[in-house]
Amino acid sequence: MPHAKTSAYDITTSVSPPGGDFSDPVTSATLGIVQVFWGLDKKLAQRKHFPSVNWNLSYSKYTKVLEQYYDSTEPGFVELRTRTKEILQKEEDLAEIVQLVGKSALGENDKITLEVARMLKDDFLQQNGMSEYDRYCPFYKTSGMLRNFVDFHDLAIKAVQSSGLTFARIKDSASDIMFKLSQMKFEVLPPYFAFADSYFAILVAVAREGLREE
Repeated sequence: MPHAKTSAYDITTSVSPPGGDFSDPVTSATLGIVQVFWGLDKKLAQRKHFPSVNWNLSYSKYTKVLEQYYDSTEPGFVELRTRTKEILQKEEDLAEIVQLVGKSALGENDKITLEVARMLKDDFLQQNGMSEYDRYCPFYKTSGMLRNFVDFHDLAIKAVQSSGLTFARIKDSASDIMFKLSQMKFEVLPPYFAFADSYFAILVAVAREGLREE
């Protein structure tokens, strides 16, 4: 008898609710069925931010199922993903305050959150599928980049709380580190990299020492 084969099928559907109203019956029925939802954002498209997928609106119901794989492949990734979502959600919550009173009225911690959220959006979520560096991204690179962004966020906030530093001083003293963080996406790395942990840990170590010296 021939060997049995297992196949998988992905079905993608597109729904365009009138006026972006997600309470529309057809849209509601579709969202009740699908397990993964990518919410396209017109404002992101207008800003030339591609893919124009709203990170706060989109979701996947497979996250729990995949957690065991994540933990065995990239320990800590689940927590990094959660922290990243929290930073982006916090940035959205602060956006209205910034529009009303300006960024200067925010606390130092909030200024750090806004800056790291900007880095996440511009240097991680924004991608160019036609480029060599964004055409394919190994999982360890995704995890390593997130770890560096989140660690920088936490280290900067810790520096503010323990040393009384302002965000302006941190940004000035850590400009080289922030530039290196913005350049991580341009590294073209192989699917499997034996020194991945040490490679991505370098920036974290530099940031930790740099902020500690302040």
